[in-house]
Amino acid sequence: MRTIRSFIEQPLQPERELVLPELVSNHVVRVLRLEIDDVFHLFNGDGFDYPCRILTLEKRGARVRILDKVAVLNESPLRIHLYQSIARGEKMDWILQKATELGVAEFTPIVSDRTEVKLDGERSDKKLAHWQGVVRSACEQSGRAWVPAVNTPIAIHRIDAGGIAGAYYLQPDAPDGIAGLTIPEDGRLVLAIGPEGGFTERDIRLLQTAGFKGLRVGPRVLRTETAGIAVTAALQSHYGDW
Repeated sequence: MRTIRSFIEQPLQPERELVLPELVSNHVVRVLRLEIDDVFHLFNGDGFDYPCRILTLEKRGARVRILDKVAVLNESPLRIHLYQSIARGEKMDWILQKATELGVAEFTPIVSDRTEVKLDGERSDKKLAHWQGVVRSACEQSGRAWVPAVNTPIAIHRIDAGGIAGAYYLQPDAPDGIAGLTIPEDGRLVLAIGPEGGFTERDIRLLQTAGFKGLRVGPRVLRTETAGIAVTAALQSHYGDW
């Protein structure tokens, strides 16, 4: 049976009692139909699961007691940072969800020359909060107890590989393919994924200046919602935890 897990943004420790926030309580009680004495897991992104028992069902939220602190050891040895060009509509949600399930450690949405989604001010803040929620939900489902960061969107001219040797953008005719990569000892990899329509020549010059190299995943051009997922899965298969 799959373990029921819910993210909660507050400190957790065994033997502590707390009233669940309204959203968490509604999901656990009304959607999942848990009752008094049922046990499920809370996590807050610190690498542990916290089994807890429902004590009471109150109007302001279910009261629970934390029973234990259990280390979750399912993170990949690869620490992949995905710079994803912002995709339209639900495509971006799908990318974040699946990449989280596959073990990506960090996300930075980017605006490149052909990015059609433009974010500023309040809209950017709302989108960022929504994307963080998507990633947390994907962690709940996939069993991850470390929650990947979703950084504030940046323009492509601000992208920076941070001196990491393993920084790549996808290029069907690149000389380097996944099977021949040398993975850094710390497992850190940085991947830049283009928008619908792909990176422009200017984008690629900016990426190369920032320390990125071309990477061949196959001879075909992948959609933006496919590319990051495909390369992450391939990297995990060759060098990760599969």
